[in-house]
Amino acid sequence: MVATDGERLGPYRLLSRLGAGGFGEVHLALDPRGRTVAVKILHPHVAADETALTRLAREVETMRLVQGPRVAEVLDASLEGPRPYLVTRYVQGRPLSAVVAADGPVVGDDLVRLARGLAEALATVHAAGVVHRDLKPANVILTDGEPVVIDFGIASALDSPSVTASGAVLGTPGYLAPEVLEGAEAGPEADVFALGATLAYAATGRHPYGTGPASAVGYRVVHHSPDLDGVPGWLEPTLGRCLLRVPADRPSADMIVERLDGTPVAGPAGHRHEEVGARKSARGRGVRRRRVGFRDPSPFVEADLSDAGARHRDVSVPESRRPADTGMQDLSTREWRPGEPRRAAGRPSPEEAFARRRVVLHRRWVVGTGLFVSLLAATAREPLPEVALLLLTGYGSVMLVDAGIALFARRDRGRMILDLAAGAGAVALGAVLSTFFSTLTLALVLGTVVFVLVGILVAS
Repeated sequence: MVATDGERLGPYRLLSRLGAGGFGEVHLALDPRGRTVAVKILHPHVAADETALTRLAREVETMRLVQGPRVAEVLDASLEGPRPYLVTRYVQGRPLSAVVAADGPVVGDDLVRLARGLAEALATVHAAGVVHRDLKPANVILTDGEPVVIDFGIASALDSPSVTASGAVLGTPGYLAPEVLEGAEAGPEADVFALGATLAYAATGRHPYGTGPASAVGYRVVHHSPDLDGVPGWLEPTLGRCLLRVPADRPSADMIVERLDGTPVAGPAGHRHEEVGARKSARGRGVRRRRVGFRDPSPFVEADLSDAGARHRDVSVPESRRPADTGMQDLSTREWRPGEPRRAAGRPSPEEAFARRRVVLHRRWVVGTGLFVSLLAATAREPLPEVALLLLTGYGSVMLVDAGIALFARRDRGRMILDLAAGAGAVALGAVLSTFFSTLTLALVLGTVVFVLVGILVAS
């Protein structure tokens, strides 16, 4: 039976129909105090399943423990009688699916807010012992740019063979985790998979596993990699981990929140709307936006790439807060990715520091192994000349191969010169040591070196 506007359902007066899903029909309603709420009236075929209703009745009390600004909490429920229903907080806004369909992919700070907000919502749901199981763009409501998750726990509670046979769809193809498609129990890891798929859709405007029949989409989920082309670089590694096939390999919602914590977003609401408006008006002019690497996290630089001079102007910082022109000339623009610390002036980035450290470690390894091979070859030259020759030949060959790789693959002439010098130096040093020192002396030195190295390894 279809509910009509103005009728009463328990203590609630229905105002207007908001929509319908696999489990029920949602209405905007007024509670006894005159506050707006969302009432989900279960479909007749769902209401007829006693097993599903019994499970839902058990889960409602747990679902009511979920409290937070990122979730539409359950306020009331009546699961007896001919028309069982659930009451949740009413969230005024548009579903993420409608936003992306109308306005295109979510970008910039809006995407940062969305990613962090959805991760926080899942962390809140999971902390209460609830699994959403049906997280998807249609179950994410955007209100003033902030996401709110709806319908958590309902799909899990109504997982009944008779409900499924009656036509309710438990989950959405492309957002259900591989283990769920293969018949396993849906846990928090399945929600993390759905989070990754939802954010991929928001960032690209495409379903990460394509479209088509449910069976075809499900096959791609289980056997193919997701389409993450177009996802920003700061978000792609996180989504890649969320969409891993093995549930144990995915991060938890708390880990994702920690990864995204500290991500810079725009300041006051009015300021943010100005920035969003400037971005939308610039889409037709080929404008690219980048974050400026100075202390204030809110300013942006707008570069109009359609002009040959690539003129820059600050579009969001008041004149009184802008640095002097001389300071701005020395600042380079750089994207600050979530989880990455601010880069101090004159300090190398983590990638640059790692590259420098790798060069130092390679230099030490080449020099150290060259000295050790020279000493070993000089010690073995008198009693075992074949072994000495084999050691020097092998070391020289390895250095020659590495020098070739450095020259042709990495274009690293410094590394090539070091490798060649180390190979030639090992041969020369071995000859000098065997000429001026006896085999017994060299053996004692070699034993001492080996003893020290073993001591260092054990101590570490």
